[in-house]
Amino acid sequence: MATIARKIWQGEVVEESFTVPEGWSIDQMAEYFESAGFFTADEFLAATEAIPRAQHPWLPESLTKLEGFLYPDTYLVPKGVTPEMVVNQMLERFEQIALPLHQPDQTPYSLQEWVTLASIVEKEAVVQEERPLIASVFAKRLREDIPLAADPTVEYGLGIRQTVENPLTYDQVATPSPYNTYINPGLPPTPIASPGVASLEASLNPADTAYLFFMARYDGTHIFSRTLQEHEAAKAAVDRDLSATPSPSPTATPAPSPALPVPSASPTPPTNQPP
Repeated sequence: MATIARKIWQGEVVEESFTVPEGWSIDQMAEYFESAGFFTADEFLAATEAIPRAQHPWLPESLTKLEGFLYPDTYLVPKGVTPEMVVNQMLERFEQIALPLHQPDQTPYSLQEWVTLASIVEKEAVVQEERPLIASVFAKRLREDIPLAADPTVEYGLGIRQTVENPLTYDQVATPSPYNTYINPGLPPTPIASPGVASLEASLNPADTAYLFFMARYDGTHIFSRTLQEHEAAKAAVDRDLSATPSPSPTATPAPSPALPVPSASPTPPTNQPP
C-alpha cells in the first residue's frame, strides 16, 4: 500500500473513485463493484469473508464476515485495485472515523452489538433528526427485553426488500431466521448494513424518550408512540393516507434506496399488511 500511495503521489498510477452509500449491505456493494467493472461480485464477497485480524486486531472475534464494518464513504483507489485492497481501505476508514466513538466503559454495547444496532437505525432512518428517536425506541426495547420487531432485519434474513406496493406479509414476518427480530429477542447475530457516523453516534447517544413504537409514513418521516394503542392509531392513520393516495403507474418502479422507509417496531406483525 505504501508503494502504491507513493506512485499515486508521484502521478505514476491512474486513480478511479467509488462511493458506497450509508446503509448498503455487502451484497449491494458486491453488485456495485461488479457493475462498475472493478472486479466480480464473488471476488468481493470472498474478500469480505476473510477477516484480516492481523492488520485490524480490533475486529470482533466472533465475526464471520465484515458486514457493517466496511465504512460507507467515497474512496480513491488505483486502477486495477483488488477486492482485498478495497476491503482494507474501508476497514481503515472505519478505524479512523467510527472506532474512536466506541468507548467500552461508557456504553452497554460491545463493538459488534453497537455496529449491529447502528445498522438497524441506519436502515430505518431517512430524516436526520429522527435518528436519535429511532435509536431510543430500540434502546428501550433492548432494556425491557421487548423484541425489536424491525422490518429491515427480516428483509435481510430473507434477502428481499419491501416496497410500499409490496410490504412484508404475515408469512414473511413469521418465517424463522436468525435475523428475524419479530421472533428472536435482542439483536441479530451480525450487522445488516454499513452504518454512517450519524447512526453510529445516535446508537451511542439515543434521545431520552418513552417511545416504544414508530410507524413510517412512507415519506421518510415516522409517527412515534409510547403505547400499543397509540401505535395502532398511527398505523390506521397511515393506512388511510395510503388508501387515499393514487396508485403509481404500473411502469413506475421505486427508486433504489439504501434506507427505504418501512413500517417498523411493532411487537406483532403490522396490521396494515395482508395475511
